[in-house]
Amino acid sequence: MKYLWLYVIAIIASLGGLLSGYDTGVISGALLFINETWNLTDAIQGLVVSAVLIGAVIGAATNGILADIFGRKKIIMATAVIFILGSIMCAFAPNVFVLIISRIFVGLAVGIVNFVVPLYLSEISPKYLRGTLVSLYQWAITAGILFSYFINAAFAHAVYNWRWMLFAGVVPAAVLLVGVYFMKDTPRWLVSKNKCDEAKEVFNKIEPRINAERRINKIKNTLSKDNQNDKFTFKKWMVMPFVVGIGIMFAQICTGINTIIYYAPTILKSAGFDSHITAIYATTGVGVVNFLMTIVALYFTDRLGRKPLLYFGLTGVMLSLFALGASYNCADMLGNAQQWVAVGSLITYIVCFAMSLGPVGWILVSEVFPLKIRGISMSICTVSNFAFNFFVVASFPVLLNRLGGAWTFWIFGFVSILCLIFVYFCVPETKGISLEKIEENWINGVKPRNFD
Repeated sequence: MKYLWLYVIAIIASLGGLLSGYDTGVISGALLFINETWNLTDAIQGLVVSAVLIGAVIGAATNGILADIFGRKKIIMATAVIFILGSIMCAFAPNVFVLIISRIFVGLAVGIVNFVVPLYLSEISPKYLRGTLVSLYQWAITAGILFSYFINAAFAHAVYNWRWMLFAGVVPAAVLLVGVYFMKDTPRWLVSKNKCDEAKEVFNKIEPRINAERRINKIKNTLSKDNQNDKFTFKKWMVMPFVVGIGIMFAQICTGINTIIYYAPTILKSAGFDSHITAIYATTGVGVVNFLMTIVALYFTDRLGRKPLLYFGLTGVMLSLFALGASYNCADMLGNAQQWVAVGSLITYIVCFAMSLGPVGWILVSEVFPLKIRGISMSICTVSNFAFNFFVVASFPVLLNRLGGAWTFWIFGFVSILCLIFVYFCVPETKGISLEKIEENWINGVKPRNFD
């Protein structure tokens, strides 16, 4: 197989996404039982769920520069260690305060891994496979979410059920740690550190038919342009990459995805399901759809392009959010049918999100920034992602109880309309364009709608 080693590397690195997805999804089922253990208020429930996002903001903010200094590989290994320790801390938390602190610690790893793995995959991928391989990370996230739902269902009847749910993340974290130990860093980072022989060795493994020397020289030329001044200065052309990166993170989060991932059982119970177990099983169905539809994105991102998927996905997300809100608004009229309208709306939402905003968001932020500041730039975008995420997730239980389900989901629907407009005017199509050419387009002032 032509790219066997490349795919092996991508799969191992993407285990970081599986861990991120697991710690995102596992709290949805665990929360029902944690609330029984300590009888939490709405505000404390929101804090237990969103605590991981506090850590994620810190992790993403402090490790972008470290990824540029120490390399992508070492930072991925560090996240695996944090995942292992954090999972153990959560499982043995004696009270809700310690649980919140432990989830903040796990969040450090979530924040780091969500920028460093897409960065690693983007820099190690050939331009015609970049979308597919970076999408593999999002697919791993959905696999982690699905895995967490299965774990929730498996331990729902067990003694210390939520503790086993939170502890199970130790296993994939250990596999990631061992796997990454045997991997090399990305050739682009190695060239930036004058390790050209190692970079050539990596290129020969992942793309055996290319001229490695020519590729290395091209990277050197890009870096030399960036290094014309020893002191880095922010240039006017760099504004638009940040607008695109932070804007697509806003679109990914503020259209409501993690209210569904974190709170799916809670939403379904409020929509008419009468038991924890039934709501958890229904949520597992949502996770299966999320996992399967991300495979569709793997196939289409390098065939149809990024923007067509975003147009399709945002339109479907908007319509499903309005339908979900309507199911609450018309609850008396629908009766027992409300719960099935809610399930149908959630599944439609997940289908559209998993094919578009989920993978494409991370693809774009791994592509649009110049090499010299790619690590710190992705770190900034990841910080914005988790900052948006914290605001949305922490406020959701309060919004649901104060405004009701109808207006809560309709607000997310209106946000989706604004995001469609943003994608049309501000987001470039990057399919089939090398990272060096994307940087050149920004430098030359090419408008996002005219990239080629």
